[in-house]
Amino acid sequence: MIVTRFAPSPTGYMHIGNLRTALYSYLISKHDDGRFILRIEDTDRERLVEGATDIIKSTLRITGLNYDEGPDVGGEHGPYVQSERKDIYMEYAKKLVDMGKAYYCFCSKERLEKLHEEDATGGYDRHCRNLSAEEVKKNLDAGVPFVIRQKMPTDGITTYTDSVFGEISMNNSELQDQILIKADGYPTYNFCHVIDDHLMAVTHVVRGSEYLTSTPKYVLLYDAYGWERPVYVHLPLIMGRNDDGTISKLSKRHGAVSFQDLVADGYLPEAVINYLALLGWCPKNSETEFFTLDELKSVFTIDGVSKSPSVFDYEKLLWFNGEYIHMLPFDAFVDKVTPFIKLDIPADINKDKMLGLLHTRISKLSEINDKMAFFISQPDYTKELFLNKKNKIADFEIVKSVLTEALSVIRNLEAFDNDSLFAALTPIAEKLAIKVGAVMWCIRIAVSGMIATPGGATEIMEVIGKKESIARIEAAIAKLQ
Repeated sequence: MIVTRFAPSPTGYMHIGNLRTALYSYLISKHDDGRFILRIEDTDRERLVEGATDIIKSTLRITGLNYDEGPDVGGEHGPYVQSERKDIYMEYAKKLVDMGKAYYCFCSKERLEKLHEEDATGGYDRHCRNLSAEEVKKNLDAGVPFVIRQKMPTDGITTYTDSVFGEISMNNSELQDQILIKADGYPTYNFCHVIDDHLMAVTHVVRGSEYLTSTPKYVLLYDAYGWERPVYVHLPLIMGRNDDGTISKLSKRHGAVSFQDLVADGYLPEAVINYLALLGWCPKNSETEFFTLDELKSVFTIDGVSKSPSVFDYEKLLWFNGEYIHMLPFDAFVDKVTPFIKLDIPADINKDKMLGLLHTRISKLSEINDKMAFFISQPDYTKELFLNKKNKIADFEIVKSVLTEALSVIRNLEAFDNDSLFAALTPIAEKLAIKVGAVMWCIRIAVSGMIATPGGATEIMEVIGKKESIARIEAAIAKLQ
């Protein structure tokens, strides 16, 4: 059985890159009916952010990435918060010491700082690597603070195979004796994630390609314990496009980079997930870019993951999101867009008709206020908007004639729906010997004050109602005097 995990640190918002890692990890396991684990890696106590764990769990729930084991669902491999597993790590670190694969380091902070000042790139000088058993015992009995370091091989090469990038090798001489247990008794990420992955029976480790050169240290830990190495799946970086056209690692200067910010801006979770799935992975034998989560579970395979960095294209995401919004049933659209509406809607506005016109004309839910504003309050406009070469409207007298006739018609109209309005107003074209398009152009400018609108003249009038339609046409005629 394939077992994957998502193991974020609760240090703030859910970055898009982290969410893609969670998605790919989830899909790899679920493609083969495997298990997906959530583990909270909170051993870096200085970087913890209150509430961040709740954000992680909420994001996975909202996106449908339901985990089989985790902090709030339990499982046979718990606890699933690393700070609650502190004793486990110390036990396994001491086993390494007993095997001669790790050692106690008693170097003071001052000594290490001085060492760094003398050679900022040299790393630790292995001062405590060969202390005698008597020296170690003496320091431990005296309560001298210590860390536990991994004893790296000093020659040879460490090699592992990554499912995306192939064979990766590193000279052991380049590896530092990394800290496994810090002075506060907490493990480092480099150590505890290996222990947890083994104890939780994780078969596939999915993470960003920035860890490619760190993984030799991890496989040496597996080898030291005599454990089977997991399958490694390193994902390409997500980049952002700079103003000058160059690309760099995705950051806030490129736009919203957290899932929470995107949702707050009116992006649908399912659209974000669909787009992220394609950000570094290409489906085989598919003519569509649109996938539900269940469809992704069916078609996602590791061999479709690219080595090349992916550029986060906000325009492409916006297009994706718009398509998802347009595919929503109308009632679902209303439910989702209503929390974004900040404008007060007058009682005589036909709200359902208005939202129906806007449903297929917005790309993110937060656009709703700008798009509906002209219904609520007509913007100021100049009479030159009425002139239109395509409809052969070259002077204001034609416009005034159309609007005067229209005003006469709608004042006496009982039914004020789109079909009734259109049927009543189209005869104006024959009466004035102009095209129907010209009639509707003049009326639409009068009732909207805009060249481009969601819906035609009669649809807009149905939304704003008879009283407001008459007032706006009267104001337009006055503007033409």
